[in-house]
Amino acid sequence: MKKILALFAVIVFLTSCSDYQKALKSEDVAVKFASATKMYETKKYGKAIRLFEQIAPAYKGKPSAEKMFYMYAQSLYKTKQYYLAGYQFESFVASYPKSEKIEETSFLGAKSFTFLSPVYSLDQTETNKAIDKLQNYIDSYPNGNNLTEANTLVKGLREKLEKKAFENAKIYNTISDYKAAMVAFDNFIINYPGTPFKEKALYYKLDSAYLLAINSIPSKMKERLESAKVAYQNLMKFKADTEYKAKADEMLAKIDNDLKQFSK
Repeated sequence: MKKILALFAVIVFLTSCSDYQKALKSEDVAVKFASATKMYETKKYGKAIRLFEQIAPAYKGKPSAEKMFYMYAQSLYKTKQYYLAGYQFESFVASYPKSEKIEETSFLGAKSFTFLSPVYSLDQTETNKAIDKLQNYIDSYPNGNNLTEANTLVKGLREKLEKKAFENAKIYNTISDYKAAMVAFDNFIINYPGTPFKEKALYYKLDSAYLLAINSIPSKMKERLESAKVAYQNLMKFKADTEYKAKADEMLAKIDNDLKQFSK
């Protein structure tokens, strides 16, 4: 019995392959559409794409074009061809604004661009583009079925931008350009007031201010030590039990000790 079933499965497979090959070579777009639909429904997206690509130009304006372009965009998305998928979803939205698939395709078009967002250390042009497209979906569908996921994706993308901005500021601290580091951390905190990196930014602002102060010429040291003390207070005000408390307290003790020479 098992051998019969296996033989039957092989026959079905070979027949399916034969039908697909015939559809590829056929001049009949209806035959291609039927085969592409079958490939799509059986999750053979790569094969479906080959057929959709052949008939797409001829299907514009036809009654079944909406279904065809939806399956085409989905096939690209399922095979992780996100740039092409994003383009096709956006084209679908523009071509079929009254489609029952309009919200879904609007979201998937925007989501496609999130996969193009690179790691934080690289250029973030695609990240900004993805945020803009997701925000457009959120604004267009405030009660949409995909609203929660869209907001989550935007949050993650924005945190990536924040991490890049934080790391850019931290570079100045790393290369001992402490004055530039202080300015960069101040700008970071202003630009990203709710960032999860705020505690780190405040600590490295303190670290930069302290190192700038102790390496200063005598005429500038008092003012810079006092500035470092303010940086310590800002960190404690934001989070009294900061993970950097031990290091911060050690810096404060040295700051206070160094300031004593100016009170004599």
